[in-house]
Amino acid sequence: MNRVHGLWYGLMAAGGLGFGLIGERRPFGADMLAHPLVVYFASAAVGLLILRAVLARPVPELIPERTLLSGCLFGLAAFLAGNWISVHLVAGVAPQ
Repeated sequence: MNRVHGLWYGLMAAGGLGFGLIGERRPFGADMLAHPLVVYFASAAVGLLILRAVLARPVPELIPERTLLSGCLFGLAAFLAGNWISVHLVAGVAPQ
């Protein structure tokens, strides 16, 4: 695994955790397309499009499809973990 693959996995996990932590508050609105999980994957797609435009090479030449998919799954798992942390741990210790 080269450095780009590790960076992909790390960014997807960190982004998923971050969006999961704010997911319960719905900061982007109550619409289905404004759900933090949708915004998270849309921002990942925009990042890949920017990478494609800057390097002028297809993304699968840098990050293979299997790595892209597994990074998305890691991000989804991190989103769910962040959402669980936000709901159960942070909300449980907050003063009411």
